[in-house]
Amino acid sequence: MKTGLPDINSLSLAQQVAQMVLVRASGYRGDRQRRYPEWEPPAASLQHLVTDMGVGGVILVGGSGAEIALRCQQLQDWANIPLLIAADIEEGVGQRFAGATWFPPPMALSAVARKQPSAARDYARQMGAFTAREAIALGLNWILAPVVDVNNNPSNPVINVRAFGENPEEVSILSSAFIQGTKSYPVLTTAKHFPGHGDTDVDSHLHLPILPHSEARLVEIELPPFQSAIASGVDAVMTAHLLIPAWDGEKPATLSHAILTGKLRDRLGFTGLIVTDALVMGAIANRYGAKEAAVLAVSAGADIILMPQNPAEAINAVRAAVEEGRIDKAQITESVKRIWQAKQKVLTSTYKGNFTSELAQADAVYTAEDILRDAQQTRGCLSVGSSNCRNLIVVDDALDCKFLGKHTPAIALPHKLGYQLQVVDSYTPKTTLETEKHTLLQIFVRGNPWRGNAGLNQRAIAWFQALVKAEKLQALVIYGSPYILEKIMPELPPEVPYVFTYGQMPDAQAIALSSLFP
Repeated sequence: MKTGLPDINSLSLAQQVAQMVLVRASGYRGDRQRRYPEWEPPAASLQHLVTDMGVGGVILVGGSGAEIALRCQQLQDWANIPLLIAADIEEGVGQRFAGATWFPPPMALSAVARKQPSAARDYARQMGAFTAREAIALGLNWILAPVVDVNNNPSNPVINVRAFGENPEEVSILSSAFIQGTKSYPVLTTAKHFPGHGDTDVDSHLHLPILPHSEARLVEIELPPFQSAIASGVDAVMTAHLLIPAWDGEKPATLSHAILTGKLRDRLGFTGLIVTDALVMGAIANRYGAKEAAVLAVSAGADIILMPQNPAEAINAVRAAVEEGRIDKAQITESVKRIWQAKQKVLTSTYKGNFTSELAQADAVYTAEDILRDAQQTRGCLSVGSSNCRNLIVVDDALDCKFLGKHTPAIALPHKLGYQLQVVDSYTPKTTLETEKHTLLQIFVRGNPWRGNAGLNQRAIAWFQALVKAEKLQALVIYGSPYILEKIMPELPPEVPYVFTYGQMPDAQAIALSSLFP
C-alpha cells in the first residue's frame, strides 16, 4: 500500500475536491454480489472513481472478514493517494462483516451501568479496543462510531439502541470510554450525529426530522456528549440531517453554516474532520438533489461528503461553486489539510494486523458475551417442550435476517426440544391466529435505519395478545428494544417466563435461551 501523501498545492482544484468525497462500495468483489446496486458501483466504475477521479475514501458494507481484507487491499492498490476506508461498525466489526466479533448494541452498556458503572466503562473501553484491533486487521482505518446521540425518545426509529443511553451523562461517559479504548490503534473515530438525533420520531433516512427545542435545551441535553467526545480526542464528527429552528430555521444541520461552522467549529472548538451523514438519505436527497446538496454541505463547513448520490456530479458541482465564488478556495485547502492530518495518523503507524489471527479472538468474544449476560433481563424458566409446542418467531423481514437460520440457536435449540417452527414477518399473509398450541414467542425488534418506525409491528402485537387471551403463551423472548418490553409488560401474565436481551446475534440467542431452558 502507498504511504506517501503529495503536496496539497500540487493537486488541482478538482483533485482536492475529490479528496473530500467518500463513496460507498460493496465489500464483495464480484459485481453480481452487490446487494444495493443503486448505491454500490460496479468494479469498473468504482476503480474509475478511485484511480481516475481520486476520491479520498470508501465506505464498505457487506461481505466476510476475509473478503473485506482483500477488498481493502484492492482499493488501496487502485488509489494513487492512500484512502480512508470506513465502515459503520457501531457494534463491532462483526456487525457488518461475518467472522469478526459482534457486540450487543451500545444501549446494553447503559443497562450495565445502572448496576455496575465501573464495569460498564471497562466494557466500553474494551469494545472500542477490540473494534479498532479487528478493523485494522482487515484494512479498515476509519470507525464510524461511537453514536453519541442521547436517545430520550422511545419512539426514535433511527437511533434507538444504537445510543449509549438516555441521558447526557451516561452517553458522555460510555462513548468517551469507547474512544479511549481505540487510542492504541491507528484508526479514526467518529462522534455522531451532530448536534443530536436522539429526540426524534422521524427517520432521516426517509424524511427530514425537526428538532424543535430551545437553545437552552440543546445545550443541556444534546451537546454535552459531543463536548465530551471532542475532549476525548475524537477524530471526526458526523452531521445529522435535522432541521433545528432554534439555530437555523431554513437549512438542516448538514447544510447549515450556522450549525457546522458557527456551533461545531467556533463554539465547541472542534478542529478535526466534519463528515456529513450519507447524502443519499431522504432528508437531503429528496429536497436538494445530488449537486446542490454537496455544494451546500461544503459551504456549511463539511470536510468530507459521505455517499453523494452521484460522486462525479458532486465533485464537479463543488469545483464549479469554487470557480464561481460561492465557496472560498482557501476553505477547500483547509479541508484537505485536515484530511491529510487524518491520513497521516492512520498511514504512518507501524502497527500490523492480520485478520486470520485477530478476528473474533477469545478475549473479544468473551467480552461480548459478558455484556450480553450482564444486560439481560429474565423471569422464570421452562422445562423441556413437547411435539405439541410451537416456536413462533416474529421478525420484520425474514429475507433480511442475517442473524437467523436453521443453525442459529433461536431455531435450532427449540427444534431439539421438540418445538415446531413457525416464522412470521411483514410479508406473511394475514390469516386467523392459531392459538391451540402452547407457544414460545420470540420477537426480534429494534430501531433500524430505513425502517421508519421503532415499534412492534401490529402482527407481533396481535399474536402476543391472542396467545395471552387463550392462555397459550408459554414464554416470551424479546431480542432488541427495551422499549418494546416496557410496552407489553403490563399485559404479560406474571406466571409467564420471559427473557429480554439487547442483542439479536446468535450469541445473544444462545445466552437468552440457556436462561429460559436451564
